[in-house]
Amino acid sequence: MALALGGGTVVTGLDPPAVVEGDVVVHDGRVEAVGSRPGIPRIDCSGCLVIPGNVCAHQHLYSALARGMPYELAPPGNFLQILQRIWWRLDRALDDDGVGLSAWAGGADALLAGTTTLLDHHASPNAVEGSLDRVAGALADLGVRSVLCYEVSDRDGPKAAVAGIEENRRFLKTSWPLARGMVGAHASFTLSEETLAGCVDAAREFGVGIHVHVAEDVADELDARARFGKRVVERLADVGALDRRALLAHCVHIDEREAGLIHEAGAAVAHNARSNMNNRVGRAPIAGLGGRLALGTDGIDGDMFAESRAAFWRAREDDASVGPEWILARLAASSRLAGDLFGEPLLGRIEPGAPADLAVLAYEPPTPLSAENLAAHWAFGLSARHVRDVMVAGDFVVRDRRLTRMPDSELRARCRTGAELLWRRMDEIPAHPFEPKGSA
Repeated sequence: MALALGGGTVVTGLDPPAVVEGDVVVHDGRVEAVGSRPGIPRIDCSGCLVIPGNVCAHQHLYSALARGMPYELAPPGNFLQILQRIWWRLDRALDDDGVGLSAWAGGADALLAGTTTLLDHHASPNAVEGSLDRVAGALADLGVRSVLCYEVSDRDGPKAAVAGIEENRRFLKTSWPLARGMVGAHASFTLSEETLAGCVDAAREFGVGIHVHVAEDVADELDARARFGKRVVERLADVGALDRRALLAHCVHIDEREAGLIHEAGAAVAHNARSNMNNRVGRAPIAGLGGRLALGTDGIDGDMFAESRAAFWRAREDDASVGPEWILARLAASSRLAGDLFGEPLLGRIEPGAPADLAVLAYEPPTPLSAENLAAHWAFGLSARHVRDVMVAGDFVVRDRRLTRMPDSELRARCRTGAELLWRRMDEIPAHPFEPKGSA
C-alpha cells in the first residue's frame, strides 16, 4: 500500500545538496515519487525535515553494554593497554545472550538517532559460531539494515582464528533481507600470514571485501615493519586484501605511499573521529584519503549527527578551508558505500526507485533552510534530538520517537539485566596477554 509523508521539506540528496518542498510517496519499500499524490494515506510531516537515513560505516555493537561499566584495573596508559584491559576482556566475556542483547541495544539507539544502516565489526571469542546470526536477528527484530562480519584475529590462538574465518564463511552462505556480509579481520598486528591469507581466500570465494582496522595506532605499523619489513597497507596489498571492495577503518598512521595504494585500489576508508580522540591515537590524514572517505563511530554509539559534527570540527581545526559541506560529502560517501554492498545505487537519496530509508526530523529552523545552507544547518543546528520518525525499506521502525517493533522499556530492562551479568563475567577475566612485535 502506498503512503505519503506529506508537507515536509525534503532533502533528496546530500552530495550535491538538494532540497525540495513536497510529499514523499512510498510504495513496496521504495520511494515512488517526490511530489503530491492525493487519495492515499498520509503522515503529516508539516514543519519537519525529511532526510535520507544515516549510515554508520564502522561500528562495534558488541560494546553497547559497556556504557557505565565498572573498571578496577590499573588505568590504561596507551592504546594497546586499552585493548588488553577493556575491549579484549569484554569480548571474551560475551556469551550467546550477550551478543544478541548488545546488538539490540546498539541497534535501537542507532535507529532512535536516525541511523538506518550499520556496518558492524563483531567479536566474541568464546561465542563465535552463530554469533553473526544472533546480531542479524536482533537487528532484523528492530528493522535495521546492516553489513556484518566477524573480527578474525590470532590474539586468542589459532583455533579462534580458524573459527572466526568459518563464522564469516557460514554467515556469507545465509540470506537475510536487510543484512549483507563481509569478511572481518581485526588488524595487521594480530594477524599471522596464514590467518590473513585465510581471510582473503574467504573474501574471494564469496566475492566480498575485507573489513579491517588499519594503522589505528602506531603499534600496528611498528609490528608490520618488525615482522614483515613493510607497512600495514603494503602488507594488505601484497596479500590481495586491498581492492575496491575493502573497507579500511581508521588509517590514522598511514603515510603517503600507503594513501597512494588505497587510492589505486579504490578501497573505502571509515574515519572514526570521536573514537580516535577518546583513545588518543592521533589524527587521521583525512585530506589525503580521497572521495571514498566514510564516517563511523567505532562503538562510541550509533549517532551520526554527533559523529559527523565532531569529525567536521576536528577537520576544521586542522584546516580552516574545510567547510560544513564536508559533512554532507562524508555522509553521502557512507551511503554510497552501503549502497554498493546492497546493490542499491540510490541508497542515501530520496528519489523515485530509491530504498525508502529515511528519517523525519522535527526541525523548524529559526533561519531559512535551502540546498545552499543545508550543510551549515547540519553543522550548527541538527542533532539526534530532532529525530521523530524513522523508516527502513518502507517500514516505520520509529514513530513519535519510539521503536515500533518492540517495547523500548522491555528491551532496555533486558539489556540492563544482561549488562550486569556481562560485567560480572568480565570481573573474572584478566588483562589480555597478547603483545605485538616492535615498540614505540
